Amino acid sequence: MAFALMLKGNFIIVTLVSLAVFGFNSDAAEGDLQGQGTVKALSCFDNKLIYVGCNEAYRLNPSGNINIPPDATDFFCSGPCLTETQLVLNCIDNILSNFIFYNKATVQQMRYALNAGCSYSRQRGNFNLADYIGGEANNAHKSPIVNRFYLFITALAAAAIYLL
Repeated sequence: MAFALMLKGNFIIVTLVSLAVFGFNSDAAEGDLQGQGTVKALSCFDNKLIYVGCNEAYRLNPSGNINIPPDATDFFCSGPCLTETQLVLNCIDNILSNFIFYNKATVQQMRYALNAGCSYSRQRGNFNLADYIGGEANNAHKSPIVNRFYLFITALAAAAIYLL
């Protein structure tokens, strides 16, 4: 009898510790590191060693917009702007591989829009990211919350089954 109570008490303690560690853990430290990476990645947009020859109006910005008028496509794609924009994307990707622009686009999606907009296909001059990603939004930030929720429910169900 005493052994059963001790085993039951140990199970409750292990369950509570597991919930504390996995279900309710704070992402403060991870968030701080992510925040530092984001600040460094954002500095790529203002790097004077990267953006040298491209007109400021045609530069990629943190919103994820590339505002190139159709009549400026040849200038953008044949001049320094395309190369410098690709360098900015490389800079961002090297600092923070999961960088998300304000419009929810990834670096990979921005590269695709650049390549399509500068191609010699019917997409030439179209740098509108929405036309290429088909309204798909990046849901990367939602996954850990869902995983924690399921872990919490599973631990809660296991504790309830054991206690009954």
